[in-house]
Amino acid sequence: MAVAVKGNTYGLYIDGEYGVPRDAKTLPVINPATGEEWATIVDASAADVDAAVRAAQRAFEGAWGATTPGARARLMHKLADAIEARASELAEIEVRDNGKLLREMGAQLKAIPGWYRYFAGLADKIEGETIPMERPTLFNFTLREPLGVVGFVTPWNSPLLILAFTAAPALAAGNCIVLKPSEFASVSSLEFAKCFEAAGFPKGVFNVVTGSGAVAGDALTRHAGVARIAFTGSAATGARVAAAAAGHYASVGLELGGKSPHIVFADANLDAAIPGLLSGIFAAGGQTCIAGSRALVQREIYDEVQRRLLERTRSIKIGDPFLAETEMGPMANEPQLKKVESYVEVAKSDGARLVTGGGRPSTAALQRGYFFEPTIFADVRNEMRIAREEVFGPILSIIPFSDEAEALRIANDTMYGLGSGIWTSDIGRAIRMARGIKAGTVWVNTYRAISYQMPFGGYKASGIGRENGIEAIRDYTQTKSVWIETEPVAGDPFAIKV
Repeated sequence: MAVAVKGNTYGLYIDGEYGVPRDAKTLPVINPATGEEWATIVDASAADVDAAVRAAQRAFEGAWGATTPGARARLMHKLADAIEARASELAEIEVRDNGKLLREMGAQLKAIPGWYRYFAGLADKIEGETIPMERPTLFNFTLREPLGVVGFVTPWNSPLLILAFTAAPALAAGNCIVLKPSEFASVSSLEFAKCFEAAGFPKGVFNVVTGSGAVAGDALTRHAGVARIAFTGSAATGARVAAAAAGHYASVGLELGGKSPHIVFADANLDAAIPGLLSGIFAAGGQTCIAGSRALVQREIYDEVQRRLLERTRSIKIGDPFLAETEMGPMANEPQLKKVESYVEVAKSDGARLVTGGGRPSTAALQRGYFFEPTIFADVRNEMRIAREEVFGPILSIIPFSDEAEALRIANDTMYGLGSGIWTSDIGRAIRMARGIKAGTVWVNTYRAISYQMPFGGYKASGIGRENGIEAIRDYTQTKSVWIETEPVAGDPFAIKV
């Protein structure tokens, strides 16, 4: 691998070094706010992915595998320090990568060190058990051991935060990582690798291969040397990832799409609920898996909620994501912009009523970027495509309901089950609804809150497994059973010992 990384030309990060493979193809990195190319990345081949996996295997079998849990914890705390030292710079890179607001990405980068510190605290608490047996001469116990090399495929909407959900428990458990970030947002992940160098991690513990999902991503998910794949993205791609991993018996963690119901009851505090609805769909331009894209509103307040939403939505400031006053930036890439545009036409053809938005802003300064207006459709029926398919953009569907039973029926009438929201002043109703909704997360009188302490994941087509919280670390270990006979005697060699 010839080292040729200069300026805004980024190579792969393998075995502690940046480099561009000879005859490598490259991909442009486009700033979605301007439509201009600002960097280039390598379009990695299957051979490059294999080199990264082999580097991770060497680290696992060598220096990293010999590292004690306490030493791993200390390195992870140093990694958190290194992230804090570069947080502002990494946040700015993510804004150029995906167009999200600087204040949003800045907040994420300030929070990310907490993930690594939390799981660092668990590194020396991964414990086996002693198992009492019927035969007193047996001493049985279990060991929890790391899997080995794990592969991560991350999306373009929050690359480093979503990486923390999986990388922190994986490192704490003693695994090595090969990361394939989205080809639309790879630069922050490549720069993030420098934090591992600053923290003093052994070479090969963390590797980054960039490129297309069709080649680099597929090669990683199919590689026989990868023991687990964690993927965040669409349900359709997640199914292909799971099938590829099953070919070599790798486990999978899938954090997939959503069509989250955001339910507002007549007794809700609307002064809080309206900003909550806005946050659920227009924060990050709706480009989040937990977007509250279906607003279920009780009929008694349907007109008032619609009026308030319209008033506030029309005042949303769209523009340069680096400016403090901007409230909504661009779509992250051109294919996503075209997808959002197409769903406006789908909604219209199905009979939904366009309340506001529905197109690109007319402001000349926004014409070069991938900007799209915050959009609301009212009088939506849950069988419409706009209410059933994930748009991943700033389109809100308002659906009326009469009572708790109807709200639950509509909320659960979806292939997805990632997030959900409830706004009510009735604690009994909140608990009934939380128990009834089939989703991995239920927010009550808040929305879009997340923590390293709370498990996160989906029901149904929204995924497999849970990230964050103590239980996440178990997905990155495997159990070994050890039997010790303290008084061995000759027995029947042709009968199992039960």
